[in-house]
Amino acid sequence: MHILVNNYTITNTLKFIFPMKYKLILLLTVLFLLPFASNKYQKWRKTEQDSMQKALIMYDEKDYKAALPIYENLFKSHPKEDFLKFVYGRCCLSRSDKHEDALTYLNEIYTKNKKAESIEYDMARAYHYNYKFDEALAMVDQCIANKRTFPDEKILAQQLRKYILNAKELYSKPTNATITNAGTILNTEFEEYVPVVSADESVMIFTYVGKESTGGRLDKMQQPFPYGDYYEDVFQAVKVNDQWTKPRGISSINTKVHDAAIAISPDGQQLFVYRDNGDDHGDIYVSFLHDTTWTVPQKLKGQVNSYSWEGSCSLTSDGKTLYFSSERAGGYGGRDIYRASLSADSTWGNVINLGDSINTNLDDDAPFIHPDGITLFYSSKGKNSMGYYDIFQAVMNPIDSTFKNAVNVGYPINTPDDDRYYVLSANGRTGYYASGKKGGSGLNDIYLVDPGYIGKKPLTYLVKGKITLNNQPVEGKIEVVVTSRNNKKFTETKSNSATGNYLVTLPAGAIFKLTYTYKDFPARTLDIDASAITDFTEKEFNIEFNTATDTTKTVVKDTVKAITVVTQLLLNKR
Repeated sequence: MHILVNNYTITNTLKFIFPMKYKLILLLTVLFLLPFASNKYQKWRKTEQDSMQKALIMYDEKDYKAALPIYENLFKSHPKEDFLKFVYGRCCLSRSDKHEDALTYLNEIYTKNKKAESIEYDMARAYHYNYKFDEALAMVDQCIANKRTFPDEKILAQQLRKYILNAKELYSKPTNATITNAGTILNTEFEEYVPVVSADESVMIFTYVGKESTGGRLDKMQQPFPYGDYYEDVFQAVKVNDQWTKPRGISSINTKVHDAAIAISPDGQQLFVYRDNGDDHGDIYVSFLHDTTWTVPQKLKGQVNSYSWEGSCSLTSDGKTLYFSSERAGGYGGRDIYRASLSADSTWGNVINLGDSINTNLDDDAPFIHPDGITLFYSSKGKNSMGYYDIFQAVMNPIDSTFKNAVNVGYPINTPDDDRYYVLSANGRTGYYASGKKGGSGLNDIYLVDPGYIGKKPLTYLVKGKITLNNQPVEGKIEVVVTSRNNKKFTETKSNSATGNYLVTLPAGAIFKLTYTYKDFPARTLDIDASAITDFTEKEFNIEFNTATDTTKTVVKDTVKAITVVTQLLLNKR
């Protein structure tokens, strides 16, 4: 059966929109599309026909975001074509800045034809996204009760019903969080997401998709193609005089495949990226800051990466534990969150699932462990999510290192749409995440959240400064031990050789000693008592080595240390 609609056939459309094996659905589809085959429509141009074919392929592959702008342009040219209104409305569900359009156009279709494919389920989603929860409940209940609803869709509808009830509850009790767009220096008309920041918030690195992506528009073989996709790249911005510089792509990291920023170590020296080269389902890589350049990323060694997908991670401030998400077998379902320990040979092992207090039978992703070492943020489609991914917060029990009683951070941080990739500054004041909400600069934008936590504020002690030799920056070493725990080694880091800057983030509840060394010069030490801090604390501590006198502006705290320094100076002069 062929019904010509502006030089493309309904049977071709049916191939993409409806399951052909269901005769009843085929009949209903034909009845749905018959009104569209009217002589009143203008003849379509060849370019429009080509665009329609391309959009139908994307639609069939469920790449609704990519199909949306094509359908939007066609619909503007042919606003009376109900078929275009239908597919455009469905595609609008894929972008939060288009949810109002989704509700408007799907509602118009539903008024004309209540038997359109998945219309009740899509209408429930549209009402849900637009915070019309009572209407969403009524529509999703119709979908569940409808005998024409397929079993797979009924399962989705039942989960959607849970989301709607959760959203109605959380929306009625908003938190005091305020959300602010990060501005047009960071955000563009394209995609910016997964923001990660150093502990002192001087560096932000994020994932970008747009016209500045490496290679421009590419096909699936990473070859230039005018109608292809932009691929993910890693961009960096630096804060100067409390203002962000224009973000730039990191050339040593970006390739023609997907390269996405996923985490930065608290000291700013390690950058974790996600890369999918097509044969490993996506893995986690790490790059190191050398002078002012990031090294070419290397795949993490050890047991973190598997043949399954691994795509998010976060490193503790001591550098010894990595939290990450994975689709490997043996979890609770979908993506789960794990942690791994750094071995003596610098590989990652002892991988442990965080358990059912965190993981659910749905997807759990995007872990972020705060520099305090005990506060975990992550995203989950389970528990009491308002819809799809919601951001949750949990605090570690220091006795057994488990996380209990994960809490939804609530509305307005969470919404009925996906909310993911959330990080909190070391001082606990600002949360960072991305959203495609209406009113932004483009697609996904970076947003700031204040306050960025629920309950008790995470506590940390930040020590930063410069290490210099004869007033010139050098790469010195900083070793940190916990003196209140028998001088147990906490971490070791270094200053940047180009700037001399260093950064150490210490959790509350202990006393620390920092030892600074550079080549054979006498060591300098700094004692930090973080055992009783009640708020974020920051100390700037500069170390100056000098080849002539080896004097330092550091105050030596006791006679023994003074004698040691003087003795070493005398020995050096011999």
